[in-house]
Amino acid sequence: MFIALQSQVCFVRLFCVAMNHSKILLAAKSGRGYAFAMKPCLFLLLASAPLMAQFDTAEVLGTVRDNSGAVIARASITLLNEGTGIQNKAVTGDDGNYTFSNVKIGTYTVSAEAAGFSKAVAKGVVANVNARQRVDLVLQVGAVTETVEVAAAASVLETDSSSRSQLINTKGVVELPINGRSYSDLALLTTGVVKAPSYAGGREGAFIVNGLRSTYNNYLLDGVDNNAYGTSNQGFANQVAQPSPDAVAEFKVITNNYSAEYGRSGGATIDVAMRSGTNRLHGTVYEFLRNTDLNAVGYIFGTRAATFKKPTLQQNQFGLTVGGPIVKNRVFFFGDYEGFRNLQRTNAFSSIPTLNDRLGILPVAVTNPQTGALYPANTPIPSNAMTPFARKVLTELPVPNASTTRSSNLQVLALNRTYTDKYDAKVDGQINQTMSAFLRFSQRKLNNYNQPGIDGPSGGGGNGFIRSLNQQATAAYTWTVSPTSILEGRIGVSRTDAGKTPPYIGGASMLEQYGITGLPTSEITGGLTPQTLSGFTQLGRQA
Repeated sequence: MFIALQSQVCFVRLFCVAMNHSKILLAAKSGRGYAFAMKPCLFLLLASAPLMAQFDTAEVLGTVRDNSGAVIARASITLLNEGTGIQNKAVTGDDGNYTFSNVKIGTYTVSAEAAGFSKAVAKGVVANVNARQRVDLVLQVGAVTETVEVAAAASVLETDSSSRSQLINTKGVVELPINGRSYSDLALLTTGVVKAPSYAGGREGAFIVNGLRSTYNNYLLDGVDNNAYGTSNQGFANQVAQPSPDAVAEFKVITNNYSAEYGRSGGATIDVAMRSGTNRLHGTVYEFLRNTDLNAVGYIFGTRAATFKKPTLQQNQFGLTVGGPIVKNRVFFFGDYEGFRNLQRTNAFSSIPTLNDRLGILPVAVTNPQTGALYPANTPIPSNAMTPFARKVLTELPVPNASTTRSSNLQVLALNRTYTDKYDAKVDGQINQTMSAFLRFSQRKLNNYNQPGIDGPSGGGGNGFIRSLNQQATAAYTWTVSPTSILEGRIGVSRTDAGKTPPYIGGASMLEQYGITGLPTSEITGGLTPQTLSGFTQLGRQA
């Protein structure tokens, strides 16, 4: 259903999937974008093998049997999070099956007890994002006070789901080398995922999956919509919140056969879980450095140093993470910050009129279109035959410095400055045995500057100043009403405010500077409007 509201376009999607699961997504598109993602009602009546939404959590399930292979009903099952100390309990049904839903990712101990049997314990069970981890336990006849540790109880292969996916765990996210430290680049490890060629310049999170454009992918962060609904390339990313690799617990790229709750995307679903605090206070501090002194000279600059200016690079990427308990076994916090500073100068070549061209000495004969007068080649054109506008534009161009011809005769080591600061803050809490909740706030601020290839009033092309602010707030609440029903609500609010300002914008109008009438004099002014000359680089600022 599409609804037009004034100048904005809003669209509402309603998904109804198995087990009465509904998800409502409301988003508004505009220059300043706001998106609201809600999952307000999940009433799930669990059957023997239910389909339900996992998003950033997992499901631990299994069957309890005795030595003969017979199922054991009414056995008590305990799921203990080894990091936070939080326990959940369940009871096997008449078929010997048990299920723990909405399990936070992490490492767990699963134990089973029944009258007349020894206690069975399986340690080190890893629950991954969006996984259905099976842990089958066999109880030995004996006293309840005895404990038998069960090895290899957790299934290595995930056989309880038909989806095709690639999991990138914590170790992979943090330790695999990533140029620029964008965790989403690791999605390329998934079969059938390639970088979108149209965004080869570096739009974050732009991948082609199943042959579809990157806009058909669906990003989820902590179970909430994280897609960037920009009107253009504002924000230069496919995600609103772009957590640092050190803040990502793990993520899964689901490419095929996913469950109904992911039905909105024709490409891939990238399901990301952010890290949470544990009972142990932990943190990291890091700095990644790149600069010109650490680079190899290269062939072209080693052999032709007198001709070419050597590009320079100074890049620092630094940050920290910290997490731990607020109330042991109950409330936990996690926070991270990352700063990125990149100062890079790259060779930019432009073709501009030579000094003779500016004096009216042209290599070919030209005719004055107004008077019909013919001016022979290499003969100065009278000053009164050149318009004041043309004379002013040519006078304000820089002097060629790379060649005496018209082709690529101006070389500039253009400055490309990228400054980014981002952070996340998250609080998780276990309200009681049946209720849990979390709050998260994320922000990313980008300030870039791209220097024009032609300096001065007659130049000013390129993007100039680029600014982007991305913010996202998320709240979640889960209530295990009974062993057979769960109520879960999540709400996310995302905001993007972004745009760019070409150099010289805001200055004098074309009327004041060049005497050109008919153009705005009080709104978008400043600098020369775009001027295209055959055989030359475009003059003036970006259109």
